[in-house]
Amino acid sequence: MTNEELLILEDICPILHIGKTTAYRLIQSGQLPAQKIGGKWQVRPDDFKKYLAEKFHRS
Repeated sequence: MTNEELLILEDICPILHIGKTTAYRLIQSGQLPAQKIGGKWQVRPDDFKKYLAEKFHRS
């Protein structure tokens, strides 16, 4: 893994306009790849960008 700064739920929830419970559901369902480090769920920025692109892509 690179030295990129990981995002925590407090970073992504406001961007998606969702609460932590919904974010946990996205993680548990596998829609948003994340890993638990130091007791906090963390998301790689590239994975978050990919999620946004897939979720909000308009054809």
